[in-house]
Amino acid sequence: MNEADFFRTPGQDAEAETKVLGSRFLARAFRVADEVGIAAILQRLRKVEYDATHHVSAYRLGPEPLRERADDDGEPSGSSGPPILRHIAGLDLVNALVVVTRWYGGTKLGVGGLVRAYGDAARLALEAANVETVTRRVPVSVRFAYADTSAALHTIGRFDTVTTDTVYGDDTALTLAVRASQADALVAAFVEATAGRGAAKVVRLAS
Repeated sequence: MNEADFFRTPGQDAEAETKVLGSRFLARAFRVADEVGIAAILQRLRKVEYDATHHVSAYRLGPEPLRERADDDGEPSGSSGPPILRHIAGLDLVNALVVVTRWYGGTKLGVGGLVRAYGDAARLALEAANVETVTRRVPVSVRFAYADTSAALHTIGRFDTVTTDTVYGDDTALTLAVRASQADALVAAFVEATAGRGAAKVVRLAS
């Protein structure tokens, strides 16, 4: 099994709540796809929980390229966002966002107390999110004439693929979601099987 073909991500959105010396910490874990979605979630939470003191967050997106960020949102530097990020990274999760909303309870917790409080809340939310292992796939487009249908489908069947789009015309055009480590091999095998009459290419997505 090629480990590069798989990544771990939250299986569902989840939340958990803790209280420390009067302060309330509500942690929410989300499965996300990009920074735009993350910004929308943070905007919504700030609007819904308008009376909260802080909305601390951290995320990891990937698997390639891997992007991660932590935001203390006004708490002492390094006391809140990084502990959340450490829990996300410790589970080797990507496409994961955790937001911990705090309502101040009147007692200062100190940096050490904040590290524990935010980290514990994030851990509980991630445990409730039921981590899921997902097959990493890349899009491959193929095109072939009717006469090459048998050879084309036989070749595709040798690889781990999911057909996401089909267009019939003078030629048949398929868009396939292919296991990442097999994409280049499928392209080469497809061209060979159709003696160069068919076309196949990995679709490079803009990062």
